[in-house]
Amino acid sequence: MNTNRNQALESLYREVQQCTRCVLHTGRTFAVPGAGPIDADIMFIGEAPGFHEDQQGIPFVGRAGQFLNELLEKNGIDRKKVYIGNVIKCRPPGNREPKQEEVDACLPYLERQIELVNPKVIVTLGRYSMALAYKDEKISVIHGQPRKVSGRIYFPMYHPAAILRQPSLTPIAEADFALLRNVLAGNVEIEEFAPPPQVEQLAFF
Repeated sequence: MNTNRNQALESLYREVQQCTRCVLHTGRTFAVPGAGPIDADIMFIGEAPGFHEDQQGIPFVGRAGQFLNELLEKNGIDRKKVYIGNVIKCRPPGNREPKQEEVDACLPYLERQIELVNPKVIVTLGRYSMALAYKDEKISVIHGQPRKVSGRIYFPMYHPAAILRQPSLTPIAEADFALLRNVLAGNVEIEEFAPPPQVEQLAFF
């Protein structure tokens, strides 16, 4: 029942907000567990909270979030009906890239979120969450190429923040979102892949 799943998700949020598994907890204003309905068919997973997310405790509310909202709206996807989270739940200092030990500390939370929400499609935004299904791949090569892993569709895209830094990526992002719309409509045949090795760790270094 959704009631039980919602309660489990709320319990997970409380854990995240009190988490001291890595050093990032010492500098946070708010942890940013995630946001969205428990029965969402689609889940977006980014990298880590930025300044505005840390201040509000809500994912993707800064410039990157505004750009993501624009892409969603252009493609008829209601943000209120999708689940959005990050690999890392606390902001790294200066928005630096997450360290491996920080990823390892947060990964169990993300795995539980995926299990509870059980989305049909996971959109990975950037290379960190991409490693859930695309190990040792480059985002510049694999973006826009969905695959099934254990019956779930994974769809890799550039992170909105990367597109803001490099506006030449905008047409690529728009094309990827157009394809995502077709994937959600069931109009794309998607190949099944085996889970990547050592999926219990998102290793980047």
